[in-house]
Amino acid sequence: LPGCVAVVTSPTGAVIRDIIHVSRRRDPSCQILVVPTKVQGAEAAADIAAAVESISGRAESLGVSVTIVARGGGSLEDLWGFNDERVARAIVSSSIPVVSAVGHETDFTIADFVADCRAPTPSSAAEVVFPIQRDLVERIERARCRMCQWIQRDVDNARYRLQAATSSMGDGYAR
Repeated sequence: LPGCVAVVTSPTGAVIRDIIHVSRRRDPSCQILVVPTKVQGAEAAADIAAAVESISGRAESLGVSVTIVARGGGSLEDLWGFNDERVARAIVSSSIPVVSAVGHETDFTIADFVADCRAPTPSSAAEVVFPIQRDLVERIERARCRMCQWIQRDVDNARYRLQAATSSMGDGYAR
């Protein structure tokens, strides 16, 4: 369960609003650290790589457990920064998992292939990273019930074996 998720993206685009919306709906307690980054143009690749490296180097002190690298759709040229070797190396070297959510479902970049997980859209990246809390609570409750049943069965079996052993010893030992 992520305590804090870093999102490397443009701070003003629809992408960050979508990720925040999905995260609040699924896990309102999770924190999001927006890492403002250029996601298009000549300087984008260096900016994205630096952001991923920065988060990776400070993940423990910031409490970040996963990074989402995200950008909405666009032309091949618009997404080209995510095909840069510096970005790929930064993602591969990251000390924490990286989810790539670049473009739309049909768009692929090198960042997608080197990330720990590829999401077809930024919103689906948020769905991958942020679990639905009530589903987790229900799963834990079901597991607790199964565990109680197993314990009760083991206690009943032990009681039965003890009674059988005691009765086979005769009256002198049954107290």
